[in-house]
Amino acid sequence: MNVLVLGSGGREHAFAWKLRQSAKLGQLFIAPGNAGTGALGKNLDLDMNAVQEIVDAVNRYAIDLVLVGPEVPLVDGLVDELAEALPDLKVVGPGRSGAQLEGSKSFAKDFMRRHQIPTAAYREFGTDDLQAGLAYLENHALPIVLKADGLAAGKGVLICTDRAEAKNEFEAMLEGKFGAASSKVVVEQFLTGLEFSVFVAVDGSNFRVLPMAKDYKRIGEGDTGLNTGGMGSISPVPFVDEVLREKVMHQVVLPSVQGIVQDGLNYRGFLFIGLIEVDGEPYVIEYNCRMGDPETQSVMPRLKSDFLELCLAICDQRLNQHLVEIHDEFATSVVMVSGGYPEAYEKGKPIAGLEEVKKSTVFHAGTKIEYEGVVTNGGRVLAVTAMGSSLEEALQQSYKTIDRLDFEGKYCRRDIGFDL
Repeated sequence: MNVLVLGSGGREHAFAWKLRQSAKLGQLFIAPGNAGTGALGKNLDLDMNAVQEIVDAVNRYAIDLVLVGPEVPLVDGLVDELAEALPDLKVVGPGRSGAQLEGSKSFAKDFMRRHQIPTAAYREFGTDDLQAGLAYLENHALPIVLKADGLAAGKGVLICTDRAEAKNEFEAMLEGKFGAASSKVVVEQFLTGLEFSVFVAVDGSNFRVLPMAKDYKRIGEGDTGLNTGGMGSISPVPFVDEVLREKVMHQVVLPSVQGIVQDGLNYRGFLFIGLIEVDGEPYVIEYNCRMGDPETQSVMPRLKSDFLELCLAICDQRLNQHLVEIHDEFATSVVMVSGGYPEAYEKGKPIAGLEEVKKSTVFHAGTKIEYEGVVTNGGRVLAVTAMGSSLEEALQQSYKTIDRLDFEGKYCRRDIGFDL
């Protein structure tokens, strides 16, 4: 079976790495891919948002299944357009209607309210509601969470500890700070607790839960500084005991999947549920319509069963017959980033030490091949994943490998898992 993975980050490298282990796999293609994916399959230089380019590639390379990694093509309706052009093609990823769970914060909040899924209290305001919104902020408890309704490349969530700051940012958002994404703003109650993520494979009616994970988003140690795409992740999550797990299943996962079915959402793919544990209770922070990055780099190594078989079960709507097997070991993934990230940074820095890696798996994100070898090509460059019988053992191995890798300006957080 020939498979095409769409995307170029660490998540897509982890997908390719896991797919490569399947006896069912024929040829593997990644578009556009990176230096790491190129070692596992054939990278295709095509625009993953251009439907005709993907259709041409499917026909040219006799591709049987497409796995969509990032959220933008999903929210834009790529799956619907591929279904129209190639009705027999198997595609892992929700259609436009299902992807709105990530594409619109307002849509997701309304979904949670209707299906009685626990989440923070909220109000939403559009461009015509500026004065009403400012009046609402005047009496809102601090801190105040402001969320752009649409996709804003991970930058559309602001936590304001000062009322004047909140009003200024609210006004700036409605006036286009994040473009069309913030033409509507969700004002949300701030919740205090430990965050974690649940990943669910959904085939439209059936589901299977994958390993849980926890990521670390801020650039600085101790969770300080600017938000990033993610500086590391761990799986499993030590504080999620059986009691909390049961609450997540019955209060969040089940009603979410039932809501997808009841609302008739087109959903055959992965549902990422971002949660926060507050006094022993789970609350949903957000939905994503795809797997997370860098959580996937910790989740895939813990998946014992065949990943391609899982993808096929999603497409064929037979997840109820599919067994997901999980390794008991801990997996830790530490992200190495370019100097200056998440603000201005330079590309094209040669990476040394990749051929010396042992007892770890290095997932590429922002890399490419140049004549001198592998060089940096993004803010998040590599994710170094290791396994161990304990969190400490796995982290120790990740950092041991990081110390063998080098590129100009390299940086990583040395405290992944600090809060556990």
